[in-house]
This record gives sequence, C-alpha cells and structure tokens, in this order.
Amino acid sequence: MMNSYLIREMAPNERPRERLQHHGASALGDAELIAILLRTGVRGQSAVQLAQELLRQHPLEQLVSAPVEQLAQIKGIGGAKAIQLKAAFELAKRLNRPRDRVVVNSPATAAGIVRDELRDLDRERFCVLLLNTKNGLIRVADVSEGSLNASIVEPREVFKDAIAASAASMILVHNHPSGDPTPSSEDISITKRLVKAGELLNIVVLDHVIVGHRAPGREQDYVSLKELGLM
Repeated sequence: MMNSYLIREMAPNERPRERLQHHGASALGDAELIAILLRTGVRGQSAVQLAQELLRQHPLEQLVSAPVEQLAQIKGIGGAKAIQLKAAFELAKRLNRPRDRVVVNSPATAAGIVRDELRDLDRERFCVLLLNTKNGLIRVADVSEGSLNASIVEPREVFKDAIAASAASMILVHNHPSGDPTPSSEDISITKRLVKAGELLNIVVLDHVIVGHRAPGREQDYVSLKELGLM
C-alpha cells in the first residue's frame, strides 16, 4: 500500500507524471490524471489514492459539473485543489465548445450548443452566447449558478464578458432543473431588464432560451422567449 503524500515520493513506476511522459496521457486512468492535478495527497492517502476515493464517491461526470464550492467540501480536497480541478475541467469543456464557425441563427441552434452541459444539472445555471456582427459564436460565458429553482443574475455580470469580447449581440440561456422549460415570471422580468441594459451598452439581446427536458406532448426540450412574444 502506498503511504506517500506527494507524487514525487512514490516509486518511479507508480508516478502518474512519469507514466504520462513515457506512455502518453491515454495510458493513464481517470484517477491518475486527477492525481496529477491534485499533486499531493492527505495523511494516510497518496494523491492517487485520494483521486480513487474521490471517483468512488463522485463519478467523473458529477465532478466536471460541480461548482468549486461543492468540490472544496469534499474530504481531502479543500479550496486550492478544488480550484485546480475546476480550472482543468473548464479548459476541457471550452475545447469542446463550438467557436466562431457556428452561426447561431435560431433558438434550436442556441439550445443545441448548451444542451449537454445544462440539461442534467440539479440547479439553475445562467450563461450567455456571445455573438459577433454576423451572429457567429465567439464563446459561451457562464454568468451565475443559482439554487434548485432560481438563478442569481446581475446585469454587470451578464455584460462583463460581452464587453471584453467586443460582442455585438448575445443570447441568454439557462436551464430549468425541473425539466419544464416554461418561463417563470422572474425569467420574463430578468429578460426585459437585460434587454434594456443591452440597449444602453449597444449590445443586442436577441433571445432568451430556456432548456429543460422533452416530455409527452412537448415538441422540444427548450423554449424561446422571443418566439413566445415575451421580449
């Protein structure tokens, strides 16, 4: 049983970094890759053992979508390791996001860009699709993550990334963990508030798309507030 707390104290043939260097990243298991990010273990557990225990309790898909505060509460992780993990997961997520080559010309396209990331979350996440003058996707920017049924959305946070990216327009997107994408009165109120803020900043809010689940009698798993005439 390995008792080293640091990866460098492990036997050479057990060190994930050396194994990656000699055999490539694809030769390493999930726990070994996470151990490289963690760098150190805790008392009684090496970094690899900590990563193995982490994956036993929280499948990789849960770790990727978990907020940094939740990761920090996991035994043996803490704030610093949680930030390291979240940064790595975010980079991987961004690599899989479509870029400017995608033209967002419909609510269906907007929903398709974020569907896999949003539809299975247990709390609301609000993000924006930042677009150029030809409706080409610049990037997806996360804005806030709320409770089980409400997002906390501030205009300054919504437009911060849009201004930095010199976006011409944006599409608001968030999920309903209940699975029902029907907009609430709060959704409508927030949308109108952000449309007005966009007018002041000369950044057009084109639509607000809410992602849920497809259900019997429902043709699609999202709604567009613009198509519903609510903005």
